[in-house]
Amino acid sequence: MTQDELLVLIHQKDEKAFTYLYDMYSKSLFSVINVLVKNREEAEDVLQEVFVKIWKNIDSYNESKGRFYTWILNIARNTSIDKLRSKNFNDSQKNLSSDNFVHLLDDSNKLVNKIDTIGIQEFVKKLKPKCIQIIDLLFFKGYTQQEASDELAIPLGTVKTQNRNCINDLRLYLKL
Repeated sequence: MTQDELLVLIHQKDEKAFTYLYDMYSKSLFSVINVLVKNREEAEDVLQEVFVKIWKNIDSYNESKGRFYTWILNIARNTSIDKLRSKNFNDSQKNLSSDNFVHLLDDSNKLVNKIDTIGIQEFVKKLKPKCIQIIDLLFFKGYTQQEASDELAIPLGTVKTQNRNCINDLRLYLKL
């Protein structure tokens, strides 16, 4: 099934379309969510939330504004960031025992290799060091532009300009 056929079925709220949608995009979206949330169970919950949002808000997708994958990726990223900023999530993270973190040391190398399934990290590595820093903070770690500005100790306007330039460089590498 092509993406265009899938979109038609989703607009029609065809139940089979949800299964196709999930099969096509769940692995790549989960990778992005898991990197941001850093908790498998929470990431699975966020993934479920993301697919519900996609399903309910399909009418807000506008093909002329960008690719479908980019649209759903932004939903996944924003939902993950919302989860990270939620009071309940922050409280639950404070209450975790150190036993819950032992496996992270063993899995850290595996996680680095799973930043995302579409391989975007390999393209990001080809960018200038400043671009790598900005994209890492904004997209992989979920910082706001203001938080990135504070972290890097540079003006907000500079972060915005450099982010735009870095994304343009990345587009050239991806030939989009």
